[in-house]
Amino acid sequence: MDWLTEQKIPLGKWIKVGVDILNDHAAGVFDWISLVLGSGIEGMIYLMLACPPLILIGLFTAFAWWLHRSLKLALTIIASLLLIINLGYWESTMETLALVVVSTLVCLLAGVPLGIAAAHRPWLYRILRPILDLMQTVPTFVYLIPALILFGLGVVPGVISTVVFAIPAAIRLTHLGISSVPKTMLEAVESFGATPRQLLWKVELPHAKKTIMAGMTQCIMLSLSMVVIAALVGAGGLGKPVVRALNTVNVAMGFEAGLAIVLIAILLDRVCKTREK
Repeated sequence: MDWLTEQKIPLGKWIKVGVDILNDHAAGVFDWISLVLGSGIEGMIYLMLACPPLILIGLFTAFAWWLHRSLKLALTIIASLLLIINLGYWESTMETLALVVVSTLVCLLAGVPLGIAAAHRPWLYRILRPILDLMQTVPTFVYLIPALILFGLGVVPGVISTVVFAIPAAIRLTHLGISSVPKTMLEAVESFGATPRQLLWKVELPHAKKTIMAGMTQCIMLSLSMVVIAALVGAGGLGKPVVRALNTVNVAMGFEAGLAIVLIAILLDRVCKTREK
């Protein structure tokens, strides 16, 4: 078996060379991405923290009521956010919420068009499928290293890693939703002279709405699961006290911060679910 290890394929070195080339020749592009994402997240955090917590809770509750008309959901939001304030994690929660919102928006803006294109072009999905499998199965810390090299410490490499981890869900579920539109329905609409654009906006997207919304919910949950990983590279939020509690074996801090993450995950999942008629 020694002959297998004597002629090692320098795969790691090839990847390192590629990252070094990107860092040397495309540093301006990565600096621009870092500036845009970082400014967007910092601006969102500033706006949420500038608003008094009770007023912000009222706005969140009103938005949830407008979407679902559910008294139970409204009371759950109020009780959960008041508990987070009581535990002293309001600022960290807002930082985490900003990170999740930006990551989910990036995933949807890139993932939904890719999923639509893949549903219309089977050859494209055959190319994307192994890449998506790789993005979902490679340990997060592996692609966190090049993200650190290209973007430096801070919230941006955390967002990039979160997007890489979560975007396959948006692509796959959009592809599934568009592909599941009945052929008879498409043929009937085409027989009336509908253009491809009308077919997409008036038939395919409405039919795939629930599946695409499920993809958005998955992106939110996967983004929240990356909170602790993002904290390891300098991002704020609820991941920071979790990491601190892990380093100091502080059971109380770890449980409280973890409970805040769970509450945010439950609230976002309930709010983003499609309202049943």
